[in-house]
Amino acid sequence: MRSSTDLSPEGVDALRHLRDRREVNTVILRCTGSPCGLVVELEGNLTHDELLQALPPDEARLVVHELYFATREGMRRHEPLLILWVPSGGDWQEESYTAGYTDLKEFLTDVHVHLTARRTDQLDYRRLVALAG
Repeated sequence: MRSSTDLSPEGVDALRHLRDRREVNTVILRCTGSPCGLVVELEGNLTHDELLQALPPDEARLVVHELYFATREGMRRHEPLLILWVPSGGDWQEESYTAGYTDLKEFLTDVHVHLTARRTDQLDYRRLVALAG
């Protein structure tokens, strides 16, 4: 990971925790100000259902989530995901969050699965596994 000027020091630390510690699998970031400055809203170990519940229904967010799953062959895998969450009520925030999303893609060089979701069904566990697998 390389440094990003738009990511708060706490955000950098949270993303390092996600990478280095088993007890952290999710970091949810929100934009503050304009241009988008990214700050940590949540850092924790969330189940898939808890992740969906943590997403605001009417505000955009950026999510980095370590997805754990088993392959069809039964091998255990994990893959980091970068999610741009823009529900219908958060459309007005899309431009600033897209800029933060672009910055995070450059910062998180080990994340290869990037997606935009506007509804929770687009974050269905099986869909995420298919994207990561």
